[in-house]
Amino acid sequence: MLFHSLQFLLFLPITMLLYWGFAERTTARKVVLVIASLIFYMAWNPAPVVLLLYLTLVDWAVGLWLSKVEKPGARRAIVALSIVNNLFLLGLFKYADWITRSVVDAAGSFGIALVYRPLGLLLPVGLSFIVFQGMSYTIDVYRRELRPRPALLDVMVFMTFFPHVVAGPIVRASDFLPQIEERPRIDDDVGGRALFRILIGMVKKLVFADFLAANLVDRVFADPANHTGIEVIVGIVAYTVQLYYDFSAYSDIAIGTAALFGYVLKENFDKPYLSANLFEFWRRWHKSLGSWLRDYLYVPLGGNRDSRSRTLVNLMITMILGGVWHGADWRFVAWGFAHGIGLSLTRAWWWTFGKPKAPSVVRTALCTLLTFVLVVELRIVFRAKDLSHAAAVFWAQGDHWSTLSAPALSPGVLLCLLTAMGGHFFTHAFYHRVAGAFARLPVRHRVTLLLGSALLILQVASAESQPFIYFKF
Repeated sequence: MLFHSLQFLLFLPITMLLYWGFAERTTARKVVLVIASLIFYMAWNPAPVVLLLYLTLVDWAVGLWLSKVEKPGARRAIVALSIVNNLFLLGLFKYADWITRSVVDAAGSFGIALVYRPLGLLLPVGLSFIVFQGMSYTIDVYRRELRPRPALLDVMVFMTFFPHVVAGPIVRASDFLPQIEERPRIDDDVGGRALFRILIGMVKKLVFADFLAANLVDRVFADPANHTGIEVIVGIVAYTVQLYYDFSAYSDIAIGTAALFGYVLKENFDKPYLSANLFEFWRRWHKSLGSWLRDYLYVPLGGNRDSRSRTLVNLMITMILGGVWHGADWRFVAWGFAHGIGLSLTRAWWWTFGKPKAPSVVRTALCTLLTFVLVVELRIVFRAKDLSHAAAVFWAQGDHWSTLSAPALSPGVLLCLLTAMGGHFFTHAFYHRVAGAFARLPVRHRVTLLLGSALLILQVASAESQPFIYFKF
């Protein structure tokens, strides 16, 4: 069930009516959320919901177990059970076939690969997000940063909550579970801002991301040799913009939808393409993943508390595993490795020459441009179907410069791309003012504006709606 589908437009108001109808009854409203979330999740494939419920049950039980044990060694063993269980199932369903094929390719045999291939077909949607959310619960309980929830229903709401269950943001138990205990409230301002947030997400996805994909990005990556160098370069930039608008659109809709039920989800993006270095980029891009990797992987590895060489090793491990989190493919390993190298070189530069405390406007602009170019070029590896295809796209940037002809760059594509890139420069204050103005409109005016926007989106959007890119992660 896609956020931008007719089914969801029917599903959401029905769920809201039931939920707010039971707002005064704590257990009833939680049951409504769980049932609705399971229906939402099973809309793709009913079978994997069994795995989702199993992971929820195990992590809930581990949390209760930890509450009854005080010995440090025993507590470490118990939380390790949750981590191993989560990562084993993630590896089994998401990576077993890839690992097997890699071994098989190296060994020159193929029969054993048939054993794991059916597991890939049963891969639950959003399993990587689900696993990280479950681990955040048991690890926070182990660290005594969160009290375990005696009620399985509470953990089920956290693990299955439909706005974020498929593609994030990665929600931490310590942020979400305390909200369950409070009676949900929503006023006209919060509701209006939530609807505006959802509308912005729809525009990002259907007007910008899908349009750029259908009219330029998919064509360039399908056959880079058939395009001029300038078309390939603009196509890669367009993919960088498409990915941001697609993923941030999902986050916008998820955050806005959660707000309609009285829940606050943390922001997942902060204008990442305005970053002046890769460290800043990772603080702004997919913030829920970056902070998760920092707090649950990089810092436990030692972070930057040990020697400089150890700090660089910790950076590389974190970024490679962050790449692998995205998918079972060597290109994601290469993508994570390249980002790790970039971060390590940045850190080494600061150690050698010092980190500028008040860089000039010109220096900041140059660093921002360099960072953007690096991110764009690494997106090739992220988007290509394999490493050889990535190499072909990369080298195609230098082809066919004898002519400046670029038939693929139609006025509509260029207008869409430039408008999308320009939108990245609007400040958060501007967005909040517009959202506030929308929320203050009379209800009839808001309804008129929403319906008019929907009709406009239908006119501009691609004929066939596309799933969100991060669904496959």
